[in-house]
This record gives sequence, structure tokens and C-alpha cells, in this order.
Amino acid sequence: VQLQASGGGLVQAGGSLRLSCAASGRTFSGYHMGWFRQAPGKEREFVAAISYGGGSTYYADSVKGRFTISRDNAKNTVYLRMNSLKPEDTAVYYCAANSGGWGGVMEAYDYRYWGQGTQVTVSS
Repeated sequence: VQLQASGGGLVQAGGSLRLSCAASGRTFSGYHMGWFRQAPGKEREFVAAISYGGGSTYYADSVKGRFTISRDNAKNTVYLRMNSLKPEDTAVYYCAANSGGWGGVMEAYDYRYWGQGTQVTVSS
């Protein structure tokens, strides 16, 4: 699976962005999908995940209630809608395809395929 993330940019605190991740190659609908982020000097951290059929989602506590993950299997695309953005949300955001089970969706090592990342910068 090849993944291409887009939609990042510069936004003021309180603003919104929608990230997209387009997949090509192997069957997209067979993978749970996740978003991770990495801020400068910090480790990559889990943000959100969605099951292969879209029926289940899971969020990091830091984004719960502000971010929404969704997917369109017909378009081979997963989205991350980010509202009420904060300066601490500034990071490179990565989409990834999970090759393990749903129980491991928070773990980066369970994701086999990764996109190239898209920068999100939130100014105060």
C-alpha cells in the first residue's frame, strides 16, 4: 500500500484543518488506518485510528472531542478532521496502514505502511 498524506498547513489556534491520506496498491479496505504525529524533539505519538470498515474509531485523549477520523473506502482515502486546534498540535502528521489487529492500533510498530507526512503548524 502506498500512502500520500496532504492537507497540512499553517492555522491559527482555534482553527480547523482536514488532512487526507490517499492509498493505492493493495486493498485499502482490508486495513485499519491510523494517524500519528511527531513534534520536533519528541517521539511519534498515536492520534487516531479507524477500523477497516469504518465502524470503530479510537482517539488519543489529547485530541478526543476535537479530531474526527473517517474513511471512504470507495475513494481509498482516510481523513482527519481537526477542530479547535492548539499550538501543541503542531507536528508532522503521518497516516499509516495497520497490518495487525484492532487491539494494537495505538502502537506504531503494528503499522506496516506509512505515508510521507504533512506538516501542521498552529500559531498562538
